[in-house]
Amino acid sequence: MSQAVPATSRVWPEFARSWLLLNATRLHTVEDAQRSAVDQVILDLEDAVAPQHKPEAREDVARWLEHEVAWVRINDYSTSSWRDDVEHLKNLPGLTGVVLAKTESADQVESTFDRLGGATPVIALIESAIGIEEAPRIASARGVFRLAFGSGDYRRDTGTSDNDLAMAYPRSRLVVASRLGSLPGPIDGPALGGNRRVLRKRTTTAVGLGLTGKLCLDATQAPIINETISPSPSEAAWAKEFLAEFEARGGAIRDGSDLPLLKRAQKIGRLSAVFNAGPSGQQTEQ
Repeated sequence: MSQAVPATSRVWPEFARSWLLLNATRLHTVEDAQRSAVDQVILDLEDAVAPQHKPEAREDVARWLEHEVAWVRINDYSTSSWRDDVEHLKNLPGLTGVVLAKTESADQVESTFDRLGGATPVIALIESAIGIEEAPRIASARGVFRLAFGSGDYRRDTGTSDNDLAMAYPRSRLVVASRLGSLPGPIDGPALGGNRRVLRKRTTTAVGLGLTGKLCLDATQAPIINETISPSPSEAAWAKEFLAEFEARGGAIRDGSDLPLLKRAQKIGRLSAVFNAGPSGQQTEQ
């Protein structure tokens, strides 16, 4: 897909680490959210909005997107709210992309993409056992931009407990599916509560599995998410030194470890540039 226009001036969506879900009935808070450390803001028309308030929220978001920019989480494809959402949102100048709730098939992504005019990126939010099983096909759907994990609804659907071992399988499935579909790494589900240590631990676990972003419900979580997902200062320093040394020897390969190390160093260098995280970067508070 072509590169999407960023919803904030910080980080392009394919690299974005922190994704804030913001209740679409509270548009007066968007400006504060966009001034925060959050990489991307998602106006939530789904779970955050009670059914009786969805029509009003939808109209408000449509008017807002005439002059401002953001992603929007839209309702489940199987509902009438999905049809209303796409009809109100299509062709709006500020719509960066949509997050499709409860995605369970490639057809749902492609129908959303087509109904929005064939140019709006779709993040497929996968929240069920069916969605996990269909993830490789969803990741290859026309219009798909990234995969995201709706961890809370997945646990409710499957009866899975909220621990790292139980959640490793669905997360890994999304990572593999994203690779098969040549997508950026998937976006992890939110960590509930305000415990910074738990947030850092869970984000670290997600990064270790290959996820490259995380949903959040509070902008104050963004600094920890961003720091944990970004290359550390020591990693950035190692990459810079390795690339300089590799160039100094004219790119000569010494042994079988050189090419994997080169690819890792190049990736860290690219991400460091994107996130502006050089060797002298500062760590956030613990």
